[in-house]
Amino acid sequence: MFSRHALLLAATVVALAGCGSQQVAAAPAKQSPAVVAKQSPAPALTITDPWVKTAKKGMSAAFGTLVNNTDAEVTIVSGASPVSPKIELHEVVESGGKMIMRPKEGGFVIPAHGTHELRPGGDHIMLMGVAQEVLPGARIPFTLTVKGGEPLEFTAIGKDFAGGKEDYQPGMGHK
Repeated sequence: MFSRHALLLAATVVALAGCGSQQVAAAPAKQSPAVVAKQSPAPALTITDPWVKTAKKGMSAAFGTLVNNTDAEVTIVSGASPVSPKIELHEVVESGGKMIMRPKEGGFVIPAHGTHELRPGGDHIMLMGVAQEVLPGARIPFTLTVKGGEPLEFTAIGKDFAGGKEDYQPGMGHK
């Protein structure tokens, strides 16, 4: 009935199954490439909540928070957008008892693993000579030039804003 080899094999299996006093660690299962999610590195520079003050024409400004994901400071040196032939990086400072806007010398510096807020009444991206109306909800593309790095491209949303006593029109405290 049973061959000698089959009986020997059955006896070995029974003997091994009965040796429960010794535990054997299983080899770790290999994960397939589909299971292991590859972590892509975070972009060096991002912007959160970018928006643009609505305007019929003339001047406007863009805001948001620049986020540096690197181990070194990052400097924004210029910007561009199809809605404005001229863009400047601006700051608001006190001069002669008045708050004035002026180009930010050296650009915006974002510390390593830090942020830099662009806000009304502070640093901002100035759009000069806006030729087309910026309406609420409009999606305005921007490109910021990073000193020695890849440009930051983003889309800002048009928002009505009446705070901060800004009047981005020529001759209104703009130096």
